Amino acid sequence: MKLHYNSPVVLTFGFICTAVLLLNQVIPDFSLHFFSVGPDMSLSSPLSYFRMFSHTIGHANWQHLIGNFSLILLIGPILEEKYGSRDLLVMMGFTAFLTGVLQLTMFHEYLMGASGIAFMMILLSSFTNFQQGKIPLTFILVTLIFVGNEIASSLKADSVSQFAHILGGMCGAGFGFFIERGDRNHRSRFF
Repeated sequence: MKLHYNSPVVLTFGFICTAVLLLNQVIPDFSLHFFSVGPDMSLSSPLSYFRMFSHTIGHANWQHLIGNFSLILLIGPILEEKYGSRDLLVMMGFTAFLTGVLQLTMFHEYLMGASGIAFMMILLSSFTNFQQGKIPLTFILVTLIFVGNEIASSLKADSVSQFAHILGGMCGAGFGFFIERGDRNHRSRFF
């Protein structure tokens, strides 16, 4: 038996996030300067546009990384197999960009981490056995449990961006509804 790189997008994303966290331990504030969205960003800097996507790669600490990737490594390979590597990468990129733009325009704190992508995958996974004209009960339950908890948690003062979780979940729900309504036999839904 030999190892199989079964989920290239998810595994590569995980390895990159781990490498960035390791670099951050050697170079202080490395993640803050290159892998976060925050109030210090200027739209005249090309680096800011990179950070609109890259903020999902940076993590504050090992607990933050492990929390996100325990979900991403569990759900991501199933989604990558169902939707394809290219489509999953597009969904992750769209979710990252949308959470980055809204963080920059609506909030004055820093945002980093793959939580939005994890929540996108959680809601998207509830559509794995979608049938035309029917709303999966799993989607409703997952939405109530995960998104409902984030809405309730947003009332507490903490350093967690529940907004990114909720928005990521909304992206996953949107992808689930709109992709599954389209041509299921089409190889790529975005290209």
